[in-house]
Amino acid sequence: MHKIFKYVVLDIVQNKIVLIYTLLLLVISLSIFNLEDNSAKGLVSLLNIILIIIPLICIIFSTIYIYNSSEFIELLVSQPVKRKTIWLSIFAGLSSSLSFAFFVGAGIPILIYHADATGIMMITTGLFLTVVFVSIAMLAASKTRDKAKGIGLSILLWLYFSLIFDALVLFFLFQFQDYPLERIMVFMSFLNPIDLSRIQILLQMDISALMGYTGAVFREFFGTNMGVLISFIGLSCWIVVPLMISLKTFNKKDL
Repeated sequence: MHKIFKYVVLDIVQNKIVLIYTLLLLVISLSIFNLEDNSAKGLVSLLNIILIIIPLICIIFSTIYIYNSSEFIELLVSQPVKRKTIWLSIFAGLSSSLSFAFFVGAGIPILIYHADATGIMMITTGLFLTVVFVSIAMLAASKTRDKAKGIGLSILLWLYFSLIFDALVLFFLFQFQDYPLERIMVFMSFLNPIDLSRIQILLQMDISALMGYTGAVFREFFGTNMGVLISFIGLSCWIVVPLMISLKTFNKKDL
């Protein structure tokens, strides 16, 4: 497993797309903090990049990488190596490389300009989202042999988590606006890793007051140490569950 992991990491680190991604993220992060008089405003501006752009890059790059490595994967399968070891090594290599790219591109500027609880939370959620969408990408890639369909499925999943899910939630709230749905909203936030990350960061920024009573409910639940722990357990489930499903699919797949 160590050799496969090392190969994947070295291959990704040398990839021009990852290098450009890291440099662009670094330039954008430094520019945002230098343009804003208040570093807290810089964090708010950086929030959309972490919640939208990071998942998009991670899920598309990971999906394409898996398809482009199909011949390498087939070669490994023909060797006396367990499929579980191969799949988990690729996942670990992708997650580690993209997490390192995110930390260099966004994490270091955040630590330089805003190294407090809010900054640490933003870095932590960004790292979690990176690994979550690598896991989701591996699930999408394992479900179909066709590269175009796999990439299309990955983009559709990103659209669902970043845009469609929130639209469905708003539609649900509008239809049942006469009922107390605040507690249900807490549960529904666990159905989307992006929303879960957004809530944690907004609570750290103390913007929840702008969300009215719903924000008060979120603060009551997620604002405690136990709530933070439960939210990260929820994000961990978003890593483990898609990965285990993709591993089960890969083990049964006829290459």
